Amino acid sequence: MSAVRLRRRAFWCPALLLACLLFAACALGKAAEPVDPGQLLAHADKIKTIDHPRFVQIINDLGAKPNSLQPAQLGYLRFLEAWQVAYSGDYDLGGRLLTQVIDKSDDPVLRFRATATLINILGIGHRYDDAFARLAQLLDQLPTVNDATARFQGLGEAAQVLIAAGQYDQAASYAEQMIADYPKGETTCKGMFFKLHALFKSGRLQSLSPDFAEGVNTCVGAGEVLVANTLRADIAAFDIQQGASREAIALLQTNYADVRRDQYPSLMSQFDALMAQAYWETGDSDHARKSAISAINMSIKSEYTEPLSIAYDVLYRIAKEEGNTRAALDYHEQFMAADKGHLNDITARTLAYQMVRQQVEDKKIQLFDLSRRNQILQLQQELDREAVKTSRTYIVALLLLLASIGFLLYRLRRSQLRFMHLARRDGLTGICNRQHFVEEATHALRYSAKSSRSACLILIDLDHFKTVNDTHGHAVGDHVLKRTVAVCQRYLRSRDVFGRLGGEEFGILFPECGAEQALARAEEIRQAIAEVPLDRDAGHVMVTASLGVASAERSGYNLHRLMVDADDALYRAKREGRNRVATASSAASGRAPGDLEISYAGELG
Repeated sequence: MSAVRLRRRAFWCPALLLACLLFAACALGKAAEPVDPGQLLAHADKIKTIDHPRFVQIINDLGAKPNSLQPAQLGYLRFLEAWQVAYSGDYDLGGRLLTQVIDKSDDPVLRFRATATLINILGIGHRYDDAFARLAQLLDQLPTVNDATARFQGLGEAAQVLIAAGQYDQAASYAEQMIADYPKGETTCKGMFFKLHALFKSGRLQSLSPDFAEGVNTCVGAGEVLVANTLRADIAAFDIQQGASREAIALLQTNYADVRRDQYPSLMSQFDALMAQAYWETGDSDHARKSAISAINMSIKSEYTEPLSIAYDVLYRIAKEEGNTRAALDYHEQFMAADKGHLNDITARTLAYQMVRQQVEDKKIQLFDLSRRNQILQLQQELDREAVKTSRTYIVALLLLLASIGFLLYRLRRSQLRFMHLARRDGLTGICNRQHFVEEATHALRYSAKSSRSACLILIDLDHFKTVNDTHGHAVGDHVLKRTVAVCQRYLRSRDVFGRLGGEEFGILFPECGAEQALARAEEIRQAIAEVPLDRDAGHVMVTASLGVASAERSGYNLHRLMVDADDALYRAKREGRNRVATASSAASGRAPGDLEISYAGELG
């Protein structure tokens, strides 16, 4: 339940490669197809996302007779072949072929385009340091690029990669440049997509503006069906967030055949995962299961992606609802592995972006330092020629200069430490985020197991939180979450681990705490949440919570097992009426999901 909500809040774009898949080389209109090899290559470049099967046929035909091509045409063909290899999902080979184009081509525009595509390949291969370093070089070159199409692609590349790094405002600014200055043969489709996708990913979207429908219509009119369907995926994800799952299903089903036709694995997996999530929300378990399995089958092998996490979570929910404990545990373990891998990847991406940014700043400071050292040498030479009185002035200037350099280095170090702290904390409440909670809780459980000390896990989920957001707005909803954290912190010890697991769900690990003591503390927290209303400026909002308790004495010291048992208890507490505490039974390791003990504590209203 909580993991599904978390998925609603942040859905990943089909793949970093999408930016380079959107761009064409020239504008040939809709005239008859040319026969000259050079014009045929440009035509293939133009239609590669509009008529992909014909694009593949053209490059295969030209590749069968390379001796008929001039050197520049052959380099162009090698670039398109590398693009197709990456499009089909073989990112390692695609990256190697693009590197060969960059190393061997004499055409600076072609090298620029190949570099832009390679950045995506490096990102998909989790080589984020290299990807963002090349992006910095690409942005430095951008003002000198006169080719309108290559510049258009470079702006799109910057927008796409910055979205992946969480820099949504900066990405939107590049997208607006694309909208304002698109080359001949292009439209505002791709710029609108990146701008709207950045808005969706930022989490600031309160309602679906008409711009989304306009963006879809613009892309369909331009023949960019792949881009239109990617934007439709964002619309469907937003509909699911707002509880309009049936509308999401209708949108996805209507365009599913086009997605299958384009044979882009990442987008197919995204559509399947969204349909699985929407079907589950509407109670259609059979279709949810089929779509989830299809999303898993279409995922890139050995990659942890957002659709993969959603698919495993839906299968876990279905198995738990059906009472299949073994299957539920297996799917939950696969979900935890996929979710942790995906969260680790997001953190690695963000850290890599910040580190490369810091390296660029370091390089600027080093250049600044070198320039000032040269000035210092010149000052020292002048000191030898000037009188003692004049030399004192230069010495003071020198000391001030060295002090300013030291101050710049000090501020740089502080910003690095601040970023490392923020990467571990939830941006709204300031407590541990999901990844850091898992790390700290695992460490605490390992210590408890070695010292044979007891430990308990509590999962807390606010009741009817969506109603609070819908009735009072997201600002009040955020206030409720922060107030809940403040209430819980009054009952925590210094060694307790407290984190936000996603949406309105929180987790607390109590080291050195037995089951009875944890149940009593959970009851205190439940009462405190129910008894403390929001202040009058927010409308006197009353909120209750349901809590699930699992102990290491019964479930063992494995965090996955504890979370499954606590989630089962929480699930029962919700079904039994909410605003109560439930604890896992003593047979937790081998029992059915309904085999729980319930501690009832009355409902409000």
